[in-house]
Amino acid sequence: MKITANAKINIGLNVVGKRADGYHNLETIFYPVSMCDIIEIELSPDAETHLINIGIAVDSNPQDNLIIKAYNLLKQDFDIPPVSITLDKRIPFGAGLGGGSSDAANTLKALNQMFSLGLSDLELECYAVKLGADCPFFIKNKPVFATGIGNEFTPIDLDLSAYRIEIIKPNVSVSTAMAYKGVTPKPSTFNLLELPKLPIEEWRSVVKNDFETSVFPKFPEIEALKQDFYNRGALYASMSGSGSAVFGIYKR
Repeated sequence: MKITANAKINIGLNVVGKRADGYHNLETIFYPVSMCDIIEIELSPDAETHLINIGIAVDSNPQDNLIIKAYNLLKQDFDIPPVSITLDKRIPFGAGLGGGSSDAANTLKALNQMFSLGLSDLELECYAVKLGADCPFFIKNKPVFATGIGNEFTPIDLDLSAYRIEIIKPNVSVSTAMAYKGVTPKPSTFNLLELPKLPIEEWRSVVKNDFETSVFPKFPEIEALKQDFYNRGALYASMSGSGSAVFGIYKR
């Protein structure tokens, strides 16, 4: 079985509070985009489950990859056979695009279909949240307003299919811990649930990513990339998540 696992972008990202557990409460919109990894799952030729990585190199032990963790999570509850999984990695990691989370969620969906496990979307989301806060988003893979630590979703009627979205990751990586360290939580000044009502030409003045405040001074090339999007006619541009990828939205 061959599947695609698409990325997402964050449109707006407000850090609105510090939690007692040390995490932060967020407000953001997750929007699915076409950039994707390709995953192929086959029955294993031996008695072991394997992960083969092609494309962008992933510098980690395969057993630590969220794809294998997704398989092991279902294996705990279902008698599924060993599989061989090939990941053609095309979504850059450390970019704020959710590539690893998408790989995990789509592996859950593929295994559910491949072995006729009969799991509903809600049940798949319950498995996905054990792998990462934003993993459940990729089960339904539709635009949402995300709150909490990025794990509480409200569907939002946002359609950007009439526009072109360009994504570039510069050759730098941003530490999420560093990005948070430079942010002072505060109430948002714009309700992102109102975004679909606002012409995209007006987003630039009200839709902010709070992480840009802490990231741009340390990585001016990311700020320069955002400005380049605007110089080339983007209607809206922003860093996605805590970076380092930047996207621009253009008229087609």
